[in-house]
Amino acid sequence: MRRTRLSSVAMAPLLAGALLLSACGDDSDSASGGDCENPETITDGVLTIATGEPAFPPYVVNDATPEDGQGFESAVAMAVARELGFEGVAVTWVRTGFEEAIAPGPKAFDFNLQQYTITDSRAEAVDFSDGYYTAAQAVFGLESSAGSGVKTLDDIKGLKIGVASGTTSVAYIEDVIKPDADAAIFNDNAGVKQALEANQIDVAVSDLPTALFMTAVELTDAAVFGQIEGSGTDEFGLLLAKDSPLTDCVNEALGRLKESNELDTITTEWMSDWSGAPIIKAG
Repeated sequence: MRRTRLSSVAMAPLLAGALLLSACGDDSDSASGGDCENPETITDGVLTIATGEPAFPPYVVNDATPEDGQGFESAVAMAVARELGFEGVAVTWVRTGFEEAIAPGPKAFDFNLQQYTITDSRAEAVDFSDGYYTAAQAVFGLESSAGSGVKTLDDIKGLKIGVASGTTSVAYIEDVIKPDADAAIFNDNAGVKQALEANQIDVAVSDLPTALFMTAVELTDAAVFGQIEGSGTDEFGLLLAKDSPLTDCVNEALGRLKESNELDTITTEWMSDWSGAPIIKAG
């Protein structure tokens, strides 16, 4: 919430008192970067959360009502809001473009969730919270393909695998899966899609968010066959304005959700159980 700016005359006795108190007390609150019991937000008394337009499953199940907590990022956002002390009408949602939110400058939200991978280059323009999800590598394809029954990495090795160039999945296939035949590398996911539809490849490998998008939006009669155990690469963080006074408080909230295992429960419910992306054993 925004704090009232006091005049220099009014500040003088307060500063003197504060100096006296600091000499007698400890500095336990100084490291928090803000008052997390009364967090500062862009609108007093209201937490403004942003997501994409549209938002899609499994991140937001009901695009029109992300505040219902149905979907992975919807549930994470509402849990963080609760930990910060905001519930009901004290939480509002807005929409932004993906690139728009990363651009330098003031923000019309307190934090934004759109599967933002934490990177050093992005962190020059915005703040990121600690990670709330690490994206696993996933295997997907047409439901009728030879890859539909994969359970382990050994099941994948003999398949015809496709992958988009320039992704972390290329190195993962080469270094970890080590298929019997070289993977087919395409310029982009559009090429992967065409190859699957033409039965040129049995399965594709990508990060799980891409696999979920491809099977929900780009392909027909397709499914995510599984996410590979222990294959996490890209880490997602809540995006905030650069040097936001809320960043430390959000991290504290996430820390409590991790300690209580609530974040793990949310992740299992929406990224494994609901999305139908079971674990593929790495061993």
